[in-house]
Amino acid sequence: MTTAASSNATYLENYRRFRFFKDKVTTVSVTAGGLGIIVTLLLIFAYLLYEVLPLFQGASIESVSHYDLPLALSSDNTLLVAMEEQAEIAFRLTDKGDAVFWHARTGKLVSQQKLMLPADSHITSFAQSSAESRLFIVGLSSGQAVIAKHHYRISYPNDKRLITPEIQYPYGNTPIDISSGAEINSIAYRDGEESLTIAAMTGEQKLKLIRLQKEEDFLSEEMTLKKEEIDIHIPGAPIDYLGIDIDQRWLFMVENGTQLSAIDITGDAAAIVDTVSLPEASVKFNALSFLLGGISLLSADTSGLITQWFMVRDQDANWRLQSIRQFQQAAGERVILQSEQRRKGFISLHKDATLSLYHSTAQRELLTKKVSDKPISDMALSPRADALLLIDEQQAVSYWRVDNEHPDVSWQVLWQEVWYESYQKPEYIWQSSSSSNDFEPKFSLTPLAFGTLKAAFYTMLFAAPLAICGAIYTAYFMAGAMRRKVKPLIELMEALPTVILGFLAGIWLAPFIESSLSAVFALAFAIPLTIFLTGYLWHISPKKIHYLLPPGYEAALLIPSVLLVGWFCIEFNAELERVFFGGDMRSWITRDLGISFDQRNALVVGIAMGLAVIPTIFSITEDAIFSVPKHLSNASLALGASPWQTLVGVVLPTASPGIFSALMIGMGRAVGETMIVLMATGNTPIMDANIFEGLRSLSANIAVEVPEAAVDSTHFRVLYLSAFFLFLFTFIVNTIAEIVRQRLRRRYGSL
Repeated sequence: MTTAASSNATYLENYRRFRFFKDKVTTVSVTAGGLGIIVTLLLIFAYLLYEVLPLFQGASIESVSHYDLPLALSSDNTLLVAMEEQAEIAFRLTDKGDAVFWHARTGKLVSQQKLMLPADSHITSFAQSSAESRLFIVGLSSGQAVIAKHHYRISYPNDKRLITPEIQYPYGNTPIDISSGAEINSIAYRDGEESLTIAAMTGEQKLKLIRLQKEEDFLSEEMTLKKEEIDIHIPGAPIDYLGIDIDQRWLFMVENGTQLSAIDITGDAAAIVDTVSLPEASVKFNALSFLLGGISLLSADTSGLITQWFMVRDQDANWRLQSIRQFQQAAGERVILQSEQRRKGFISLHKDATLSLYHSTAQRELLTKKVSDKPISDMALSPRADALLLIDEQQAVSYWRVDNEHPDVSWQVLWQEVWYESYQKPEYIWQSSSSSNDFEPKFSLTPLAFGTLKAAFYTMLFAAPLAICGAIYTAYFMAGAMRRKVKPLIELMEALPTVILGFLAGIWLAPFIESSLSAVFALAFAIPLTIFLTGYLWHISPKKIHYLLPPGYEAALLIPSVLLVGWFCIEFNAELERVFFGGDMRSWITRDLGISFDQRNALVVGIAMGLAVIPTIFSITEDAIFSVPKHLSNASLALGASPWQTLVGVVLPTASPGIFSALMIGMGRAVGETMIVLMATGNTPIMDANIFEGLRSLSANIAVEVPEAAVDSTHFRVLYLSAFFLFLFTFIVNTIAEIVRQRLRRRYGSL
């Protein structure tokens, strides 16, 4: 006995030690797993933040080198300073017709050339077509004009890049006659694919407007210009500035430094369409420049205000010159404005050498810095906007490196209405890419967030009532044997891949709804009515019939009723449309109600995504209701309450924390769903609550555009920003849901 007792004690001791070991391992494993999940979420959050933060950083510039301008002649005035693509070669054109090329960083001379000008004439005016085209025109004292281009040939002798600059004459070196001997005091020039337009103010104070149509010989491919003069009579003060837009439709003109006019030059005779004046007589325009694309005009005045203008139509369909946005800087007499060649940014250089860097659409002031102790006379920004060349009044040159990766993103661009070029009013727009080089990406996340919430709303509108009502009946009224069959069958729906649901929604459901729209809406009313009618008929039927069906199996009677009504609505869809909607409900909605209809719309998404969300909400809600202690409902019934009173007064309040959690989890699933929204909506980023219109959600947008986005580009980081907001939204919703759940649990936990 002593030996047996000792063996038993040893066994119990070993068992206790093993159980303690298992408890310890389980505790450590669960703790490590929980901490691992928290750390993983924090790492995801940190990585998203790491990718997003560069969007909101400002710009910076750094001085690289200083030197004297090569072959600088103090008597020459600079007409143009520019740099080529790689920011290696700089170019300067003087009023004597000298074209000087040198290494931008070192100042080493590369070549010096002379413009091919007619004898006995000199340059009296200058204009660029656009900085990115490198085309320019010089007006001459003889009343003629010469079009030229600074060009850079790239070759690779001995596998080393060699840039050879040269002056080209794309339309020949024969001057274009403009004013028959009267010198040209001011000139504007815009080159297009089919024509080019020149506007010039002569010494006789006459405004000349010439359009040259391009004609290419089919055999020799030689380009010839067919000249056409347009009548233009502009009385008034002297003209200080001329500029032509990219479409060669509008001529912008500044008179007497105070009035900015827009002239329509599309017809046979030009006419002033609109004129705006500065509010104070003492304020003058002191600089004007076109933004990238040649649509928007920037103006700076002596009060320090920089304004962006472009043409819009008013309510009467008349064109007017609209002030879009403004930037304030220090007041001064002399300002240099230069636009970027690939973005809607620009640089303002004040007389006191204060440089400011802006982005027009984002309405951001990215940098303000004093760059020299001496006044700056000329400035050049590289095509990639990563290098800057400054020349002071003593012909000293400074080369600067510019770091300005993401200027086109701001809170206003992301979430507020923005007035984009060629739009008639401010709007929320997401359009991240285009085939045009002058395209301005539009990164408004508002339509994507709206589409996300719209899809979630219609999904929950479809799924929540069905799932919760089904869970209530299954958990509280259905017989146990039937419940054990129905619940796993519904939960099995959750295993269906969402890509399959999205495929079916896009290929089958969307066309079916379009062709059977009357039947779909008839089903929405007929099925609930059928359920209530079937229940009422069962209630008033003789008791002996009730004995034929085991208690709790009454729901089986709904199956044939619902199927029959569904078949009837679909079969008689054509008759319904003929009787109520003139033969076509879709046309009736568009024609009589004025509601647009897309085949892939929010209704399709709500139904398809609802089928994906129903199992989640149903399962959690059913478990919460079924887990309510039976003694609570039995006590309520024993006190005389009916089953429905017990359900409403006892069971549902007790299960409310679980029901609320089910709804929040279902909503989170709807917000984060990707494939169904991607395949069944048409992916149109619009803000319209119309159930028959499509949408684009944040998650679907990420799935569509991340593969196409250049790594570390603004587009790439904005997509990460949308993922960050989606992550943050889910986190906030889950946190609120947990707080509400805990309060409900404390409130009804004493039942």
